[in-house]
Amino acid sequence: MPDKPTPPESIEQLLSRANELAGLTLGDIAKELDIQVPKNFKREKGWTGQLLELKLGAKAGSTPQQDFPDLGVELKTIPIDINGMPLETTYVCYAHLTDVAGINWQDSNVRNKLNCVLWIPIEGDRQIPPAQRRIATPLLWRPNHLQLNALKQDWEELMDMISLGDVENITARHGEVMQIRPKAADGSALTDAFGADGSKIKTRPRGFYLRKSFTQQILHDAFND
Repeated sequence: MPDKPTPPESIEQLLSRANELAGLTLGDIAKELDIQVPKNFKREKGWTGQLLELKLGAKAGSTPQQDFPDLGVELKTIPIDINGMPLETTYVCYAHLTDVAGINWQDSNVRNKLNCVLWIPIEGDRQIPPAQRRIATPLLWRPNHLQLNALKQDWEELMDMISLGDVENITARHGEVMQIRPKAADGSALTDAFGADGSKIKTRPRGFYLRKSFTQQILHDAFND
């Protein structure tokens, strides 16, 4: 098996590595790393991200840290259609449903994860076999003042609902640029939360997701200046 790439020593080195992937297929990278490509992503939703994490030398995995903690950079793959539009929402991180008192936006995992993101757009048309899907031009993104304010406003609204025991009433319609949705392979996975009367309840784990309209604007701003 080939040697695992070492973590990049600078953001410039990370960007250089990422730019070298543009135009390659997932199959090209998997072959280089001696990894089998799934026939489809129905049961392998995180496979693409894990492949690119390995190729680029990420080391955080699914921990609360960024994927490149020494550089303060998070890696996010984003499937796009033929017109470069995002095909799905982007998972950010799990949402805390207990012990939320005292958590503020500045110290939140969402703020940490979205402080600096290396976006790697990838062909996501389901007609294209996974091995043949090509990687597009990557971009390094830091949220501007308006984006940060929008994210903060959504985070605070959603966390207020959780802290008030209203988690079961949160729907995908809440949040302008970011939403909370169930995050589990199936409905049998349950975790603790608080109900409206303050007692503990069991509910499905939740995750924060960026809306497609938000990530579409990020891609538009980067490639249409």
